[in-house]
Amino acid sequence: MKKNAIRWTANTMPHFDGGSALASLLSAQEVEKARAFHRTIPGYLATPLVKLDKLAAFLGLKGFYVKDESQRFNLKAFKMLGASYAVARYIAQRLGKDISELGFEELVSAETRAKVGEITFYAATDGNHGRAVAWAAGRLGQKSVICMPVGSSQARLENIRGEGAEAWITDMNYDDAVRYVKELAERDPNGVVVQDTTWPGYEEIPGWIMQGYSAMAAEADEQLKLLGEDKPTHVFVQAGVGALAGAVQGYFSNFYASDGPVTTIVEASAADCIYRSALANQLVAVGGDLQTMMAGLACGEACSLSWDVLRSRADFFVSAPDWVTARGMRVMAAPLRGDAPIISGESGAVGAGLVSVVCSDRDYAGLRKALGLNEHSVVLCFSTEGNTDPEAWRSIVWDGLCPSY
Repeated sequence: MKKNAIRWTANTMPHFDGGSALASLLSAQEVEKARAFHRTIPGYLATPLVKLDKLAAFLGLKGFYVKDESQRFNLKAFKMLGASYAVARYIAQRLGKDISELGFEELVSAETRAKVGEITFYAATDGNHGRAVAWAAGRLGQKSVICMPVGSSQARLENIRGEGAEAWITDMNYDDAVRYVKELAERDPNGVVVQDTTWPGYEEIPGWIMQGYSAMAAEADEQLKLLGEDKPTHVFVQAGVGALAGAVQGYFSNFYASDGPVTTIVEASAADCIYRSALANQLVAVGGDLQTMMAGLACGEACSLSWDVLRSRADFFVSAPDWVTARGMRVMAAPLRGDAPIISGESGAVGAGLVSVVCSDRDYAGLRKALGLNEHSVVLCFSTEGNTDPEAWRSIVWDGLCPSY
């Protein structure tokens, strides 16, 4: 086995119903409620599902599909789905209404702002989530305060400030930055934390964010059917705190029950808290600086709502070194002739990178066999961000930073 290798484990934890997150939070009714709200946002469109026929044939698969979130509004990332929905649910709650009673235009109206008063939304982020929170707050005429962990990209910081937020890079890792914004919000009488991390007493807003994320899985599922596929046989989804992974897993578990796809949760090896939790059969935190080029996945403490879903329903957990996502970025940016290029960022490409390695490298033949990847497999990956840091993207795709081996 090569140095700096991919590590993996099958899920050996007892399966159960997934708790409230699966049974009610991510029910078909709640998923559709989130999608209905998103449709009221001016300019909303489903992002493309890209069919990579040549890559599928090269890797010995029936189909390879990538959900391309680089085209989600002008934010180049999926995070808007969760942040906008959580902010909207919070405003609706302040108004004493269900979100199904409100559209985006009513939420951003002067009348609504007069009723709810001034609010400052707080968030910690490597870039995409904070930008989405700032975007939502700005459209509502409200303030936002965004803190970023040490080592965050200056370009992503400027993107957040461009949405009108007060934002800065701290000297803390991601999880400590979350605790810091929690303290800031608690000292602000108008402060509200919008985070997909959970802690005791803070689960409602993370749950709303997961519901918003689930819309992406629903879009992809519908698009697969339009392309002639009944459903994916395999889903690869990346995890930071795991809220996205839990939302995707929850969607497919609810809609396909025991006949759902084989799901693999992929993390950065520098912050693989869910992988380690799977090995330990209990939540395990990862400390330290969490330095990885997959900045959006540099989270050392998992979301408990998501963990309830993943430990009961996910099939495999993978800890991936940075070279895996670098490979994925290059594979999608420079595709085989006949396939469309996909511009995927450092946190967006790790799923596709993993599939390309597992299906072409003999060292990972055991993982391919365990996953059941073969000529009958229909693979779905989520490219969750585009080129949100142009300098970093070029250093990887153009200049070869972080070669495969």
